[in-house]
Amino acid sequence: MSGDSDDDLAWETLDSDIDYSCPGFDVRRDDVRLPDGTETDFHYVDEPPAVVILPFTPDGDVVLVEEWRQAVGRVNRGLPAGGVEDDDADLAAAARRELREETGYEAESVERFHAVEPANGFANSVHHYFLARGCTPSETADLDLDFNESIRPVTADYARFRDAVFAGNVRDGRAVLGVSMYEHAHGERDAD
Repeated sequence: MSGDSDDDLAWETLDSDIDYSCPGFDVRRDDVRLPDGTETDFHYVDEPPAVVILPFTPDGDVVLVEEWRQAVGRVNRGLPAGGVEDDDADLAAAARRELREETGYEAESVERFHAVEPANGFANSVHHYFLARGCTPSETADLDLDFNESIRPVTADYARFRDAVFAGNVRDGRAVLGVSMYEHAHGERDAD
């Protein structure tokens, strides 16, 4: 396990095993020794890296997904995203694949602009954010959804979507974080 093992806050991992496995993630149990010598266990969600795409059409609209989210019991409007697969050549390839599978759009270019650990108190996930430009509907790609996905791709005016994010009307954490990071890094530069 990576980390700063020289830090006096570091835990020592004594053993590690998967307690539960399902499509998309595992629940892992680590047997650990705390800095004060106490031995205990710690459970967390163990999942592969993910890509999150902020896709723009040539006209500046944003391509979004409306998706049923069982955990909150409603349709969620957010950014296309998905796990990195073993056969993905690199993260950019995964971003292109997820965009195509979830929206039917192809990107002229993709550029990684940030990475975060969105819930590192209980999950080891890392989300890699990509900016996709020149996104147009593919003539050959139909949606290729996972068995447990119910998704409807839509396009929206980016400024309206951004305003909805900042007004608190978009609740999807990946979308809120992606738009916020994009605005911080690109907003002023792209406005010129």
